[in-house]
Amino acid sequence: MAETASNSAPSTSTTAEAPAPQETKKTTEAPVRWADMEDEASEEPSTSSEDKGAPELGVENLKIDESKKINKFLDEPEDSNIKAVTSGETPYTSAFTFEELNLSPELLKGLYVEMKFEKPSKIQAISLPMILTPPHLDLIAQAHNGSGKTTCFTLGMLSRVDPNLKAPQALCICPTRELAIQNLEVLRKMGKHTGITSECAIPMDSSNYIPINKRAPVIAQVVIGTPGTIKKWMSAKKLGVSNVKILVFDEADHMLAEDGFKDDSLRIMRDIEKMSSHCQVLLFSATFSDTVKNFVSKIVKRDHNQLFVKKEELSLESVKQYKVNVPDELSKVMVIKDRILEFGERLGQTIIFVRTRNSASMLHKALVEFGYDVTTIQGALNQAERDKIVKEFKDGLTQVLISTDLLARGFDQQQVNLVINYDLPVKHDNRVEPDCEVYLHRIGRAGRFGRKGAVFNLLCGDMDQMIISKIENHFDSKIAEVKPSLFLTGGMRKTLELLSGQPVYYERKPSVKAILVKC
Repeated sequence: MAETASNSAPSTSTTAEAPAPQETKKTTEAPVRWADMEDEASEEPSTSSEDKGAPELGVENLKIDESKKINKFLDEPEDSNIKAVTSGETPYTSAFTFEELNLSPELLKGLYVEMKFEKPSKIQAISLPMILTPPHLDLIAQAHNGSGKTTCFTLGMLSRVDPNLKAPQALCICPTRELAIQNLEVLRKMGKHTGITSECAIPMDSSNYIPINKRAPVIAQVVIGTPGTIKKWMSAKKLGVSNVKILVFDEADHMLAEDGFKDDSLRIMRDIEKMSSHCQVLLFSATFSDTVKNFVSKIVKRDHNQLFVKKEELSLESVKQYKVNVPDELSKVMVIKDRILEFGERLGQTIIFVRTRNSASMLHKALVEFGYDVTTIQGALNQAERDKIVKEFKDGLTQVLISTDLLARGFDQQQVNLVINYDLPVKHDNRVEPDCEVYLHRIGRAGRFGRKGAVFNLLCGDMDQMIISKIENHFDSKIAEVKPSLFLTGGMRKTLELLSGQPVYYERKPSVKAILVKC
């Protein structure tokens, strides 16, 4: 955005500590390249791997207990440190309570009554004072998946809006229509009592399509959407930005990456800068590669604040990660069918990530033939189909969802306990290099909001072994190996007992349906 004066105060670096717990009183578009790959013309030959020496499966305490806190507990892992780098002379103090942020009574009611929050999470406690305190400096923020980042920028947008001005004042740009819709739902729930209006700017299917020249000017005070539609509305002068006070990029690392939406994002930023030079820019993501981090620091030129987490601390501690070696592709399907989904259905919902649309179709067909009720989402589906599939999964009507990386980023469903990497994520332009950022986003779909979760990585051949090894090295963390055969033997028995809280007895020769017997 605008250049700053050369005599601005130097940046300072601090390690932010989580505020101590304190009691509070409640008051009354077309598919994009990264999301799913086109099917490969040829496949690499696979080689079976040895599974000797693998420990027993020990997925502990995964069962969902609805009596426990859900949204009320959003803390970062206790041993994580968020590095805060501040600019200028404005002092910032972490917020122990939402009341300390000088929010309106209507917003507090939304947080406590509608969202059922009790206190800010660690990332919220540190970032919200930076967002809400004049002179409203730009912010580049990174934090763990499921730590409450959406609340940070959603609350920031709602707080900056003047309810009496019927014009766009806050924009949020997201990489997918699914994430845009989800963020809009959060904003409307949180801002239910404020009277603030909002609109979703996403591609529409043919049945709902309105030509841009026939579309009325946008008067909603908050607009959340995808970059292509936002840019189209702005270019057609249907979305005015002269009153925009705050611009948010969700999943900002991808929005500003070369293989993401960099051109559209920069165009939107430049156009808003021309009309509203004092607009605050917020960039949020769970991951920022060094390349993107350096680029972001250059385009956000004026004084700005930064929050970062060390990459080795990003691998979620509430999510148990396992790798399972299998000899061939069919064995992947059988492990999912006979081993993982057997106990997964007793726990919550499962997301299975695949690399290509062809893999998604093949796995869907195989599991349906085995009697499982599964749904599949990928970028080739039309908007209405995608919306229907997401809604059914969020409403709990389906328990197993197969997805390309379309839902890897930001998708929030509290009931998801298991994530299966049917295919490991790799760079689209270099299939021998893992996409560690996408891996982190995938596993972040499990263990949301402080819940426990598990991730199973299915490995088939030397290539997968090399890729998972690189992922382990990147995060400086070893992933436990599990023998497929142990799912139904002692390891499986121990796991089921831990999950159900009751002794488990098997038939002498375990069938596909293990028998659970209460004492």
